[in-house]
Amino acid sequence: MTQDNDALTVGQMLLKHGISRRGFIQYCTAVASSLALPPWMGPAMAEQLRSGPRPSVVYLSFQECTGCLESLTRSFSPTIENLIFNTISLDYNDTLMAASGEAAEAARNKAMQDNFGKYVLVVDGSVPTDAGGGYCMAGGRSAVDILREAAKGAAAIVCVGTCSAFGGIPFADPNPTGAWPVSAIVGDKPIINVSGCPPIPEVITGTLLQFVSTGRVPDLDEHRRPKVFFGNSIHDRCYRRPFYDQGKFAKSFDDEGARNGWCLYELGCKGPTTYNACATLKWNGGTSFPIESGHGCLGCSEPGFWDKGSFYSALSSAAWGKAGESTPLRVLEVGAGAAAVGAALGLAAAGSARLRQHRSEQQTDDETTGG
Repeated sequence: MTQDNDALTVGQMLLKHGISRRGFIQYCTAVASSLALPPWMGPAMAEQLRSGPRPSVVYLSFQECTGCLESLTRSFSPTIENLIFNTISLDYNDTLMAASGEAAEAARNKAMQDNFGKYVLVVDGSVPTDAGGGYCMAGGRSAVDILREAAKGAAAIVCVGTCSAFGGIPFADPNPTGAWPVSAIVGDKPIINVSGCPPIPEVITGTLLQFVSTGRVPDLDEHRRPKVFFGNSIHDRCYRRPFYDQGKFAKSFDDEGARNGWCLYELGCKGPTTYNACATLKWNGGTSFPIESGHGCLGCSEPGFWDKGSFYSALSSAAWGKAGESTPLRVLEVGAGAAAVGAALGLAAAGSARLRQHRSEQQTDDETTGG
């Protein structure tokens, strides 16, 4: 980005790219709807963003596999290019940026100095502390040092992925690198955890957009996750739920029950104790999610999912209790309001997928007819 572009407000940047005020309001309204925000939030979000400079975002990667960033680049609403070029200013990400080495570090330092107290710090990966932090070094500095420095001037920290949120796979027993989540290193900043291995793309971009447009941390659950995405279990929103209520369970991954879409609970599905939006937002633009593809939920958005025994053993009543549900019967008592939010998110994702399919078909027809 040039300095001229950096000085533009979001509204000026949109106008430069040929996006009208009305079009941007419609876009923000759609995003607000997908976030289950009140209807008035769409226009308010648009006006707030248009009048101010693009918020600076510094994205740090530590002990991770790059899967979370790969997920982010596949966001459909908002798309990653729209988010980066029109809505926020992604001033540092050592994977996506063209610069490297000293030039990249200089860009990070400049972004933090110029936007001190205002930038959003995104952290991907756990933070190893053993061997003096030697398991994760960049430019001769440990992840611990880099995180502490970057956190000082951050308005908030968004932990993308289960590794930065809860320690992730590196934190699993026996934790040979002394890995810890960000919250164990930084305790004086607002932290928003967007867990998942990896998280859903639209949950990442939606959380970022909600914060930068309102300047406020969204309502969080006990694990500091946005309630709008992590407020209900996957089991409560799952399309296989009616089969669970009827007592119809697949006994193996290739039996008649599995082929008929019966519940995967007895095959180890962790949906009842896992809180995420997988069953409604889904993946790849609302195409599918693991349970719809025939595999039970692994519970990857929950703390310690890697150390809770076999992924293919059925949950016990005790396990349900640990998640705040003493017995399977408790799931039947979920409020109608939460179910309505889940249904609305599902309809929004399905509608977006149908719209993209219609546009694709229309484009094919036009090419065929020479239109």
